[in-house]
Amino acid sequence: MAITFKQARLQNGLTIVGEVDPDAASAAAGFFVKTGARDEAAPIMGVSHFLEHMMFKGTSNLTSHDLNRLFDEMGARNNAYTTAEMTCFHAHVLPERLDQATDLLGRMMRPALRQEDFDTEKGVILEEIAMYKDQPFWVLFEQCQERHFGVHPLGHRVLGTEQTIKDLARDQMREYFENRYSADNTVVSLAGRLDFERSVERIAGLCGGWQTTNVSRDNRRPEIPGGTVEIRDPKVSRGYLLMLAEGPAVADDRRYAAALLAQVLGASDNSRLHWSLIETGIAEEAQAGYEPSDGTGMYYIYASGDPEQLGEIRGVIEKQLADLVDSLTDDDLVRLRNKLATSVTLAGERPNDRMQRLGRLFTTLGRYRTLEEELGVIERISLDDLREVAKVFPITPRTVGTLMPEQA
Repeated sequence: MAITFKQARLQNGLTIVGEVDPDAASAAAGFFVKTGARDEAAPIMGVSHFLEHMMFKGTSNLTSHDLNRLFDEMGARNNAYTTAEMTCFHAHVLPERLDQATDLLGRMMRPALRQEDFDTEKGVILEEIAMYKDQPFWVLFEQCQERHFGVHPLGHRVLGTEQTIKDLARDQMREYFENRYSADNTVVSLAGRLDFERSVERIAGLCGGWQTTNVSRDNRRPEIPGGTVEIRDPKVSRGYLLMLAEGPAVADDRRYAAALLAQVLGASDNSRLHWSLIETGIAEEAQAGYEPSDGTGMYYIYASGDPEQLGEIRGVIEKQLADLVDSLTDDDLVRLRNKLATSVTLAGERPNDRMQRLGRLFTTLGRYRTLEEELGVIERISLDDLREVAKVFPITPRTVGTLMPEQA
């Protein structure tokens, strides 16, 4: 039987969407909240990610041990994540356990936020921040992102900084939660073998009393000041280069052409950067990609290698950027269009992946597009589409960062 899309909206604004597949062997549920690092005031940067951790510390009548035990007993594969754009809590289970999983996720979404849990988890977050300081790419990326977006909150670090986390108070977190974790800022996504109407009824009973806050987000395209970032670190022995440029927003269908263009430039194999930098032995790593966001988008180019060759690496990248549009061929388009179609199709094979796709789609765009429709858009991309997106959104780095060993 065909997969059927269904949608419901509770009186308080909570959106529930589902892709029902009677032939599926499993089912998945996710609560998607349209809030992330970009929605935080600078002094409380990192509160969204911190709050994600606090959801697992328990409710007024469930301890953290209760949550772990109940998910474990139902055999759930559950987790959560926070990005600049959204926060998601999800579980993948056998169909007969979906009601239990959805109920438990919904109860989790109203945490106790106890002071003692807050104090304990603050230390965990600070350890996580310290861990990322040992990863050269993330050190460079976070500082380049801050320079790229300037004062705009898209430059915020998802984990926050040591100072913002140390200064954060439990009452600030609670205020943020009450404002952003509202019914009208949340999407519940379901997929797999399920009874959608029954699920809606259960979710309404559990979440129908959630508050409506009419919270919003400024998604106008931000000004990009850009600039340069130069970091010297005695702990590194290699050289690292990162370039950032503007791209289409997530609501712009040119994002598909932008993704293909970035792959022509810097896919992990058989791309311009792979052949000119990796196969020649000039660089150890070289890749390019494209990340769409609400209101804007970003191309990135990353490479690493011998510090003394970083100038040569940058020169090769700049030459490949200058020649990119004129070098495009039908073979590039067919090959990468097929790879993108394969990636999209594989992401739609399992209920958990469909649930994620559906939840992100409604959280970012508020509308539905079938997998088949999305594949149709990809199949219709032409070389002219690649040239057009390159004309409107040229991959011209606005921000350039380097991370090098400390000078002797």
